[in-house]
Amino acid sequence: MLPAVPAVRVTAVNQAPVRADGDYVLYWMIAHRRTRWHFGLQHAVAQAAALGKPLLVFEALRIGYRWASDRLHQFVVDGMHVNRARCAAAGVTCYSYLEPEAGAGSGLLAALAARAALVVTDEFPCFFLPRMVAAAGRTLPVRLVQVEGNGLLPLRAHDREFTVAHSFRRHFQKVAHPESLAFPVAEPLTWATPLGQAVIAPEILARWPALGTPAEARALIARLPIDHSVAPPPGVTGGSEAGEALATDFVARKLARYPEDRNAPEAQGGSGLSAYLHFGHVSAHAVVDAVLQRAGWHPGRLADTANGKRHGWWGLDEASEAFLDELITWREVGYAFSHRRPDDYDRYESLPPWALETLALHAQDPREHLYDLDTLAAGRTHDPLWNAAQGELVQTGRIHNYLRMLWGKKVLEWSPSPQEALARLIELNNRYALDGRNPNSYSGIFWVFGRFDRAWGPERPIYGKVRYMTSASTARKVPVKGYIARFQPR
Repeated sequence: MLPAVPAVRVTAVNQAPVRADGDYVLYWMIAHRRTRWHFGLQHAVAQAAALGKPLLVFEALRIGYRWASDRLHQFVVDGMHVNRARCAAAGVTCYSYLEPEAGAGSGLLAALAARAALVVTDEFPCFFLPRMVAAAGRTLPVRLVQVEGNGLLPLRAHDREFTVAHSFRRHFQKVAHPESLAFPVAEPLTWATPLGQAVIAPEILARWPALGTPAEARALIARLPIDHSVAPPPGVTGGSEAGEALATDFVARKLARYPEDRNAPEAQGGSGLSAYLHFGHVSAHAVVDAVLQRAGWHPGRLADTANGKRHGWWGLDEASEAFLDELITWREVGYAFSHRRPDDYDRYESLPPWALETLALHAQDPREHLYDLDTLAAGRTHDPLWNAAQGELVQTGRIHNYLRMLWGKKVLEWSPSPQEALARLIELNNRYALDGRNPNSYSGIFWVFGRFDRAWGPERPIYGKVRYMTSASTARKVPVKGYIARFQPR
């Protein structure tokens, strides 16, 4: 029997009825774009079985989101092809739709929901998705529920807002024991196969044609009214197959050297999973499971007390604990913040009071260098290391995690005000980064200005008590010459 999804992860969006006479249960895939290790899909399958209905998986991509580009569109569409193939292999109907022009997809969800017994979707605490789900809840004539599967700890298991990573880590260690954590099943579609295939009304397919072949989709993307100057990175493929392969390779080959290599730009020792986690192509639960399986872990290794320390609580080797701290603590503290601060997680005023105060005191400090947004985007500053970090972002859709911190700090230093620096970082990150528009990426940007950090001394011009970084000190800590040669903007 398919295990039930923990109730804390399931929320009703509206109070419309569940309709027993509906033709299918509709799973509206919007954030966790995968078919494996998936609480939302697991809940939809369980509800379909309880109602005796087939499952219809619906995944769409519209045009009118901010920063829409060839890069972001192609990465998502790559995943849509994988999801459609995996559903077909399981005998489950999957309807993938790529909006061909602005507004063309209007009415499609309502048309599908009109024949549904129940609609299930994903909960994601960032970007336009919460507003989109809320709007659907107000208009759909059938029950809409959202399922939250973003991290190991359910968002509603947080009892407060966390100001530093240590307090989140300690909270996690207090509550995240085996009896309070549940992982999604690895293959929820297995339980959907006996339910049969859902039938989509012919008039729906006629008005909103399903996604074509990969070649047809690429040709359509090239014609869309989106930003064609931000191209897909060479050699990068979106979707669960690519993300799962990357995770497997990291755990097998790179994890053992993670503490030594993760901060070395030329070693490229990170997991590279952030974009796949952002689009939901890979589940954080699946990655954690792979790490624990590699170590032969069992719950008896957990520490008896929660002390908030980075190492020792899991009872694992140093490399595994370091990686899990990044994947869980530093990722989920951002999700928790966005969930509890939905109206201002991306606004300057959400910074901690001490940071607002010290940045205000130094807002008028002289700046030796001032650059406009276009100069920054092109990587045409006086600083070769910063230019290379920006070059990596533009060329590959990511920045090495250690250099991302330096990248942000220098924009603070080179902007006319901290408010303008924040706006520039959000624009550059969300325009070019495959993992942008995510609670975790907002954590990284706002950390530059003091979020999840503490006051540092000595007090400095421009930065005040906010943590200070320089390219020279970074170059003394890690080798960067090869990195600069590789990513220096042409």
